[in-house]
Amino acid sequence: MEPKNRFWGWLFGTRLDEDLEDDEIDQPEEEQPEQEDWMPEEPPEPEPVINQLILPWDHPFILLYELWAERVKDAPLPYLRLESSGILSDSEMEQELQRLRKFITAEAISRWDMIPKEKKKKPDEDTEEPQDTAEPDEEPEPLKLDAFPMVYVTSNRLGAWLMIFPPVGEGKELDRGMLDEALMKSGVAFGVDAELLERLSGEQNRYFHLYRIALGQPVVHGEDGYIEDFFERDTKQKFVEDEHGRVDYFNLNLVQNVEKGGVICQAVPPKEGVPGRTVLNQEIPCKTGKTAALPKGRNTEASEDGTKLLAMKSGRVEFSGRGFMVKSVLEINGNVDFSSGNINFVGDVHIHGDVSSGFSIRTIGDVTIDGVVEAAEIEAGGDLIVAKGILGDSRAVLHAHHDIYAQYMENCSVHCRGDLKTDCIVNCDIYCDGEVQVRTGRGTMIGGRVRAARGINAKIVGSKSESVTTIYLGGQPCANYEREFLQKSIEELEAELEKLERQPESPSKTQRMGKVRLDLSVGRMKLGQFDKELEKIKGKLEEQGGCRLKCDIAYPGLVLNIENETLHLTKETSSVVARLVNGEIHVM
Repeated sequence: MEPKNRFWGWLFGTRLDEDLEDDEIDQPEEEQPEQEDWMPEEPPEPEPVINQLILPWDHPFILLYELWAERVKDAPLPYLRLESSGILSDSEMEQELQRLRKFITAEAISRWDMIPKEKKKKPDEDTEEPQDTAEPDEEPEPLKLDAFPMVYVTSNRLGAWLMIFPPVGEGKELDRGMLDEALMKSGVAFGVDAELLERLSGEQNRYFHLYRIALGQPVVHGEDGYIEDFFERDTKQKFVEDEHGRVDYFNLNLVQNVEKGGVICQAVPPKEGVPGRTVLNQEIPCKTGKTAALPKGRNTEASEDGTKLLAMKSGRVEFSGRGFMVKSVLEINGNVDFSSGNINFVGDVHIHGDVSSGFSIRTIGDVTIDGVVEAAEIEAGGDLIVAKGILGDSRAVLHAHHDIYAQYMENCSVHCRGDLKTDCIVNCDIYCDGEVQVRTGRGTMIGGRVRAARGINAKIVGSKSESVTTIYLGGQPCANYEREFLQKSIEELEAELEKLERQPESPSKTQRMGKVRLDLSVGRMKLGQFDKELEKIKGKLEEQGGCRLKCDIAYPGLVLNIENETLHLTKETSSVVARLVNGEIHVM
C-alpha cells in the first residue's frame, strides 16, 4: 500500500483494511518485529474536526486531485475546512458542510465530465483493450481546460469561500482576471480579502484549497433596557458568617433604608443595534431594544431625566410586586429578637412587642416600643418612647437626640439630648442635656448617677435606707461625656504616634503614621468645637437663672454637685429647692 493512501485514509475518513493486511503479509520475515509479551498502547485517535469536509475515495473531487497529482511533483495536499470566524455555530456548521458537499460535488462532476475518458487513465494503468499501433489519420485536438475558481456562499450570506480547480492539458493557469470574474458571477462584493486576491495567483497550494475570500458584517441586534435595582425586591433572612464560620443571628439585614432623594433603582437604556451586511453587499436590518419602565410606587418619583427612581422621603424600601415603595415607619408586629434581628432604619420605628437582650435598634427617626426593653442598645435620632419601661441588667444603653419617655428605668445607661420623663429611676447612669422629670406615678429616683443640664424635678430623691444617689447639675452632660471619650481617644492616638516614631522606617510605618496624624488632627478639631459649644451653653444657663434640684422629699445619702460645689445631705428634708447662689449651694 502506498504511503499516500494512508494519508487519504486519515484525511477523508476511509482506510482499506485489506490493503493494510496485505502490507503486513508481504513484509519479509526478517523484518517483522519479534512479538513481546506486552502489547503497546494504541495511539489515541485524532479528535474529529467539526469544520472539515469528509469525502469518499471515489468522489469526483478526489479523482480530479489524483489526476492532477500524478502530473505535478510534490502536489500540495487539499484543504477542505470552513473557518467560521464566529459567523457559524456548531449546529450551523454541520448543515453548512452538507451544503458545501453538494456544491463541490456538482462542480466536480461537471469538471470531471469535461475530461475525455483516455485522459482520465493514469500512465501506469493497464488496459485490456488491444493497442492500435497504426498512426491515426489526424492527431486529436489537445485538451484545454483553464483553471476554474468556484465561489461558495454560506446560507446566511455572511461568508464566501473560494476553491480553485487546476488547469487540464494546455489550459491556462490561474490569474487575477479569473478570480474577479468568479466573484462577479457569484455576486460577492463586500468584505472581500483584497490582499488574498493579490497573492492567490502565486500561492503554492492554490488548487484544491478552500480559502475564505470574503467575510460579511454580522448583525448586532439591539438589547432591551432593564432595571438595575439598588435594593432587593425580596428580602430574606441573611445569616452572615465571620472568619471562624460563626453565624451572626442578630444582624439579619431585613430592613432596607433609603434617605430622601436616594436612588432606589435606575433604568438602563436599551442598546442600539448595528445593521449587518452580507458578502453580497445586502443590508441585514437589526432589531431595536425596548425601554424599561421604572417600577414606581408610593413615596417615589422619577428623576428629571426619567432614568432613576428616587425616594420622596426617608424610610424603608419595599417591593409590592409591581413597584418600589418607601415607608416612613417601620413596624415590627412582634418582638425584636432572632426573628427580626437588629434594626437599622432611616425613618421611625414602632415595636409592638419587647426588645430582647443582646439586640440593637438604630434609627434617625423616633422609636416607639410598646413593651419592655431588656439589656439592649437603642439609638434614636428623634424621641424614644418605652411604654412599659426598661430593665437594663446594667447592660442596656439608650441614646436619644430628642426626648425620652419611659414608665420606669432600672439599671441602664441613658444619654438624652432633650428632656427625660419617667415614673421611676433606679440605679441608672443618666446624661441629660435638658431636664429630668420624675413627677408621675411613684416619682422616685434612687441610687445611681444622674446628670442634668437644666435641673431635676422629682417627688422623692434617695431612700430611707440612705442609698447613695449622686446628682450633677449644669454644663452639658452628653457633650461632656463625648468630650471625655474624645479626649481619651486623642491621648491613645498620641501614645501610638510616639511609639511609631521610635520604630525603624518602613512603608507600613509611613502609612500608619499618616492615618494616625489625620485622626489626631480631626480629633483635636472636634475637641475645640466641643469647648466652644460648652461655653455658649454655660452662658445661656446663667441667663436663665442657672439649674436647680426640686423635689418633695430628699433622703440622706444624696450627693448634690453644681459646677465645682458639692453638698452631702445628712438628714431627711421636705420641699427641697437647691441651687447655686454666690458660689454656694443653698437648700430651701
